[in-house]
Amino acid sequence: MSQTVSLRTGKDRFRYTLSFEASLLLFLIPAGAVFFDRDLADIGILGLVLSGKAMLASLLYNWLFDRVDARANRISSDRSTGGRILHAVGFELTLLITSLPIFIWWLNISLLEALMADLVVTSFVVLYTYLFTLSYDRLFPVVQVGRT
Repeated sequence: MSQTVSLRTGKDRFRYTLSFEASLLLFLIPAGAVFFDRDLADIGILGLVLSGKAMLASLLYNWLFDRVDARANRISSDRSTGGRILHAVGFELTLLITSLPIFIWWLNISLLEALMADLVVTSFVVLYTYLFTLSYDRLFPVVQVGRT
């Protein structure tokens, strides 16, 4: 007896991505300006570039992760704690690999400095991703017809 698992809609994923990125930038731009001793505008532009890249990556990553959940007959908003941790860490590793060249070029820093800065940011963002996604899933649960 096979049942189709409900997935988030494109509109819902778009709302998730925009709200996640906007709220994250409110934390990271001021902290980045202080940490790198740069103007808010300079770090703000970097933040928008990285945010745009992250939004595109998020749409693709979450779509793929939802498909994996569906194949395992799981609803994405009902992920276990382990599934949520895997989701958050996997996404941040994807962002790390794609962000390092941008950090190096924009901030004119070494690979090691970029890696260290990115790891600090990533550590914060992994926790933020977990908490944000958990909150989002509680506010906007996926409704599965016929499941109790």
